Amino acid sequence: MIFITIEHISAHVSFSLTFVVTLIYWVTLVYQIEELSSSGGKGMIITFVCITGVLVTRSLYSGHLPLSNLYESFMFLSWSSSVIHILLEVRNQDTRWLGAITAPSAMLTHGFATLGLPEKMQQPAMLVPALQSHWSMMHVSMILLSYATLLCGSLASIAFLVITFRINRKSADNSFLWSFLPNENWCSHDQEKNELQETFRFRFTNYRKFQLTHQLDHWSYRAIGLGFSLLTIGIISGAVWANEAWGSYWSWDPKETWALITWTIFAIYLHTRINKSWQGKKPAIVASLGFFLVWICYLGVDLLGIGLHSYGWLIQHITINGMN
Repeated sequence: MIFITIEHISAHVSFSLTFVVTLIYWVTLVYQIEELSSSGGKGMIITFVCITGVLVTRSLYSGHLPLSNLYESFMFLSWSSSVIHILLEVRNQDTRWLGAITAPSAMLTHGFATLGLPEKMQQPAMLVPALQSHWSMMHVSMILLSYATLLCGSLASIAFLVITFRINRKSADNSFLWSFLPNENWCSHDQEKNELQETFRFRFTNYRKFQLTHQLDHWSYRAIGLGFSLLTIGIISGAVWANEAWGSYWSWDPKETWALITWTIFAIYLHTRINKSWQGKKPAIVASLGFFLVWICYLGVDLLGIGLHSYGWLIQHITINGMN
């Protein structure tokens, strides 16, 4: 009973922290306040500790790794987002944009687990025989860590595309307006001064946005590279586990098929970055497509309730509730 109480307290505290930290990082995107950015980083560390407490206490009273249902997987996904933030913060001094991606990711996945799922689906359940394997920890943890990392990297690419689009749009609007101005000295000295100041401010703002897009592109590449490696390990360990449980390394199950499609998309992204030295919009579009494929692979197949992997997450609870 005490473990359940500790779990509930840790879950509510960690969700409140992710909400506050998300607001902090969104504010720092507008107002560059070092104290706020520093407090956001400390908040993510405390969040990591609290979610770790949730997972540890659940594993203690359930008797198995807390990755057996949708609630636990979403909590692990939230935990992974906080881990990614802490690891990247160690290597990067300016974490405002980083926190604006990782903190909402942790908050939304955490919120869906604690507030969006029915209470019965949040309860631990006995593992089905196929999940009672030493490969469970390797495969499921690697897959979920890869999902969290790939989602953060893809979100950075989406942010890159949005900011780049706004820069290009403002530049086009500015050029369009200046094209209507006459070449003669049509305005007064004060007007020329104001226009020069406005032009300088516009270029300075664009330069700052260019620096931000460069950082987003760089860290998106780093995150996706790490996530792709984790996904590869997860797929290989899953194939070994499938052979142990079902007697076949690969059965073209819907989950396996979508995992392969997701792996292929991010392989294309890395191929264009490494071999063709592409940067900017083209690989970012591929990474953005990968964002939706990850969610299809993670939730889409489970929501449909088809395939050999469906027992692990949602369909099991639907069946139990239907019997009741």
